[in-house]
Amino acid sequence: MKKSVQIIIAVVVVAIIAVLVVTIILMNSKSKTNLEQINTAEDLTALIEKIYEGQDKEMIPSTVQTQVIDITDEESVKYVTGLESAKDVEFVAVSEPMITSQAYSLVLVKVKDGVNANEIAKTMSENINTRKWICVSAEKLYATSSGNVVCLVMTNAETAKSVYERFKTLAGTVGEVYEKTEEEAELPPEMF
Repeated sequence: MKKSVQIIIAVVVVAIIAVLVVTIILMNSKSKTNLEQINTAEDLTALIEKIYEGQDKEMIPSTVQTQVIDITDEESVKYVTGLESAKDVEFVAVSEPMITSQAYSLVLVKVKDGVNANEIAKTMSENINTRKWICVSAEKLYATSSGNVVCLVMTNAETAKSVYERFKTLAGTVGEVYEKTEEEAELPPEMF
């Protein structure tokens, strides 16, 4: 073989290897999440605080309290997440106002290894009661996942979008997003 043919073959092989390396790096960067350090319930509450760092103080109710939910308490798990059981869940943290007339809930769930977090996000979005406050209901709901962390926020449309966007920014990448908009209840004709 001539030396020029060998050089051309070497250049082609190097180019192919370079393309493969770049492709692998790009594929890995798209699937990365910034939430891999979530190992405890306290890590979830710390993440909630980071989400709030990017929010307008006027948007979040002033009486909001963040707490860890005991996952052995099925009633609390269902009330906060909409999940029938916590069999696929490691930790749950919720941030809700103690006393307010505003519907607001931010829930973070860390699922167990091997569990499809996006499926949990979908189930939560479908089963959570957006009228759980009796007198008020959430206007907008967003649920999504990043790695093994699920985020569900429900409140007025502007705040829900802002909190969801902040979670997405902190996460780096998210799975499918599930949205729900509350339909206004129609009043009976005699109420007009």
